[in-house]
Amino acid sequence: MAEQNGRTVRDLRRENRAAVLRRLYFDGPMSRFSLAPATGLSSGSISNVVAELLAEGLVEEAGSVDSDGGRPRTLLRITPHSGHMIGVDVGETRVRVELFDLSLAERASADRPLPTRGDGHRDRYDSRLIAGHIRDGIAEVLDTAGLTPERILGVGIGVPGIVEHSAEDGAVVHCQPIGWEAVPLERMLRGPGDLPEEIPYFIENGAKTLGQAEMWFGAGRGARNAVVVLFGSGVGACVVTEEVERGRAVEWGHLTVRVRGRRCRCGALGCLEAYAGAEALLERWQEAGGQPPSDTDEETALTAMLAAAYPPNGAVPDPVAAAVLAETAEYLGAGLSDLINLFQPERILVGGWAGLQLGARFLDSVRHHALSYALPYPSGRVGIDLGALGPDAVTVGAAILPLAAFFARGGRHLPPSPSPEPSPAWRTTLGTRLA
Repeated sequence: MAEQNGRTVRDLRRENRAAVLRRLYFDGPMSRFSLAPATGLSSGSISNVVAELLAEGLVEEAGSVDSDGGRPRTLLRITPHSGHMIGVDVGETRVRVELFDLSLAERASADRPLPTRGDGHRDRYDSRLIAGHIRDGIAEVLDTAGLTPERILGVGIGVPGIVEHSAEDGAVVHCQPIGWEAVPLERMLRGPGDLPEEIPYFIENGAKTLGQAEMWFGAGRGARNAVVVLFGSGVGACVVTEEVERGRAVEWGHLTVRVRGRRCRCGALGCLEAYAGAEALLERWQEAGGQPPSDTDEETALTAMLAAAYPPNGAVPDPVAAAVLAETAEYLGAGLSDLINLFQPERILVGGWAGLQLGARFLDSVRHHALSYALPYPSGRVGIDLGALGPDAVTVGAAILPLAAFFARGGRHLPPSPSPEPSPAWRTTLGTRLA
């Protein structure tokens, strides 16, 4: 039956369920009595929705709280084990796969290291290699947790670059710096023996998944306008505004900061990433006469650079490493000033493995340069801090993508696919078909 505004009774029930699930997720445990004003639903609607969710096992009782002169009120919460999501971070040094329950508690994880810098930058991002790592990791975390794929609400994947969605191939990734030209990643991850067809993939830019995590659970919670920066081998950003609530990834790293400057790995000249990304930072240290450790990954090399610039126990610092880091802080600050002037955010949050590693020693200098380059009015209203969720925030944010879709459906699982169920051999074939 259709309503006057075009919504059906089914639509209204889904929206009511979604409102209750979201409120319990972010603010629970809560009683039925407190859910009504929090969601704007009537007490009758709350009773009906809660009864459905309890019967389906999505919600459970979680103790009670005294009321004003009446019977104690039963508290309700989301049942953590009633659903699971997988989050994947296609990073610069590894592919990390994590399995979460509905409370976003990690149930299992798997790391697939990528070849070190000495093996050639683009070779380590071979799309078939990456797809194989994702498939292997999914198989491993499901086996570790003892779950069948049908128990999964979806797989979220954070990737570098721009993601487009096509009817034929699903998510297609464009990332020139790593040599990905229209890589049909979603199609590469599906095939006989893989996850059932009805289990969705949610593939997004890694900066966007980082932003999603920080805005839901981290240092961005409560902000209406924020920019979350992903600082790793390269740099990217997610802009969250009242108009774009879930955030939009922007190719901030390819903003030109120096005309006819250093060549960026994207092929252009003078990009911010050519000066401020961890890969470029290490290259500039070596070009200036520094001695980064060879045949190692970027995280280890950056740790060595920090130790050289800021040695313990009062030792003499390496002036070359210190000078390159100081210059990098100014480039990053100038890049942040552009974000401040363009979007006037309340907060800028710096995350990613390199941002967190540089963290405490680096941020004051970056903040100083950002505020000095930006216009006075927006710079006087912005806070610049580190993200709160640590180096695995991208996988958390990736897992949030299927979780958000699940809530939007009112906690309904997707209907089963008409195609045959996968054979018991799915665990074997999932990780090896592309090998």
